[in-house]
Amino acid sequence: MYETSYQRPSSIDEAIKLLGDGEGEAKLLSGGMTLIPTMKQRLAMPSVLIDLRHISDLKGISVDGSKIRIGGATTHAEIARHDGIKAAAPSFAYLAGLIGDPAVRHMGTIGGSVANFDPAADYPAALLAIGATIHTNTRELSADEFFLGMFETALEENEIVTAVSFEAPQAGGWEKFRNPASRYAMCAVFVAKRTDGSVGVGVTGAGNNGAFRWTEAESALSGSFDGSALDGLTVDEGAMMSDIHGTSAYRANLTKVVAKRALAKAK
Repeated sequence: MYETSYQRPSSIDEAIKLLGDGEGEAKLLSGGMTLIPTMKQRLAMPSVLIDLRHISDLKGISVDGSKIRIGGATTHAEIARHDGIKAAAPSFAYLAGLIGDPAVRHMGTIGGSVANFDPAADYPAALLAIGATIHTNTRELSADEFFLGMFETALEENEIVTAVSFEAPQAGGWEKFRNPASRYAMCAVFVAKRTDGSVGVGVTGAGNNGAFRWTEAESALSGSFDGSALDGLTVDEGAMMSDIHGTSAYRANLTKVVAKRALAKAK
């Protein structure tokens, strides 16, 4: 085992200082659902691990009517069982309850998932569809501005995801077609009828550049928030992921199927 220094800051400022002062490569730990397996395979060998899970300012959920704010160190399990979120945005709580398995849900955090931006992560699709805001220790960005590409976000050096916030949609639906082994999405879709009347459709697990908004579907659903509005639409096969689990053509077709199922669940 290679030598790694484990640090457990109690404040955001302390974490930033450790991140800047660390010799060699420092990595932020917020659940470690991707980082720890990567370290085990020697694909990442940070000299310093900075554990964010014990910073009180990164924890907690607030629900004020339709306005929801979730701290970056909040676990998937905490989101899934929160009564306020279940009442205001049931589809978002439902999404959190389907992430991984119980061990993942009780360790993984929304901030870690958002910052990592795995191409099959669930939250990015929902945050894009809802029109969420990503809060960091220095600024606020819309989900559209924050998610740039596979494993790539707008986060800059010494910047930490502190929270996400959004207004609960009038109606939202989530459907996830899971790989039976990993439980990651081969394709998952979040549909949201926003309070301003616009519609958002976020797709994850299918695109070769990470989660994305299916804008053609958004336009079609703005006229009729029903699965029939997607009839006649196609998804660009060239923008789809292709691997041993499914070809790009398969995922292009699956996106439309899963979107219709999400709409059927919308409430």
